[in-house]
Amino acid sequence: MAGSKVVTFGEIMLRLTAPNYQRLVQVNSFDAAYAGGEANVAVSLAQFGMNSYYVTKVPDNPLGYGALGHLQRYGVKTDYVIKGGKRLGIYFVEAGASQRPSMVIYDRASSAIAEAKPGEFDWKKIFDGAEWFHFTGITPALSDTAAALTLEALKVAKEYNITVSCDLNYRKKLWTPEKANAVMSGLMPYVDICIGNEEDAANTFGIELAETDVVQGKLNVESYLNVAEELKKRFGFKYVATSLRESYSASDNGWSVLLYDGEKMYHSKKYNIHIVDRVGGGDSCAAALIYALMDGRDLQDCVEFAAAASCLKHTIPQDFNLVTIEEVERLKRGDASGRVQR
Repeated sequence: MAGSKVVTFGEIMLRLTAPNYQRLVQVNSFDAAYAGGEANVAVSLAQFGMNSYYVTKVPDNPLGYGALGHLQRYGVKTDYVIKGGKRLGIYFVEAGASQRPSMVIYDRASSAIAEAKPGEFDWKKIFDGAEWFHFTGITPALSDTAAALTLEALKVAKEYNITVSCDLNYRKKLWTPEKANAVMSGLMPYVDICIGNEEDAANTFGIELAETDVVQGKLNVESYLNVAEELKKRFGFKYVATSLRESYSASDNGWSVLLYDGEKMYHSKKYNIHIVDRVGGGDSCAAALIYALMDGRDLQDCVEFAAAASCLKHTIPQDFNLVTIEEVERLKRGDASGRVQR
């Protein structure tokens, strides 16, 4: 399994973060990095020893080269990235603290990947030898052409009998629930593993979760079974997974992972996390789940590995989850002391 070829497809952006918990209106400088939902997954998988390929389109300029170099630094292969288009998308992050929530502002209109068109990527070459393909609901939300590109990729992936996972990742700043439902419903027949939280299911497919208030941090774990059953019934997924975030404040969250296989719901232990950076937490969970499933682990171990890996991500600045398998296993075994490793 180590070295298996995994492909992810989406948009990579320049991330500009207000340092030291400052508000965006305060800053005189930003901390710069590169990130994006599927790029974050690709980096995590590379850290776990997978043959991780990231597919996108970036402008043929220093920002585009910088984004690719950032991925390559962490072992992600960018052989199938194409260059062109007007610009690289940007997003600004204001890290929250205590009762003040984090905030993200996008500046990604007319980005290179949003304006890419079907036919630009050689999907048969890209998927040659691949075992897994991952995308998120962010990519088809970028534009109608990005949605068409995603569908084009999915059709070829299915021709090659590749396992497909999708993190719904509904983003209200990119599209409406009505548009999300129409587009994503057309993509789901190609998906084997659906990943998404309670808000994703509600906003994308209108599947509401009973007795849960994410604003108040109140979750009814049993009600997630109804959502998973409805998703599986509607689209025939092999597995439905979700992360459970209990938001006590911007600084402290409860975190666990669920997986439903059509017969049983598997629930990981819960971690109470003091957050350094929560952006990318869901992507780290998706990547760890992909790795564990590909590794042939039993499903309870899969959710435990995913929960532990994504718990650690919340302690790392910026989007990428730069942890090893051994670090995840150490936490999974119960070593949460945080003692210095010498």
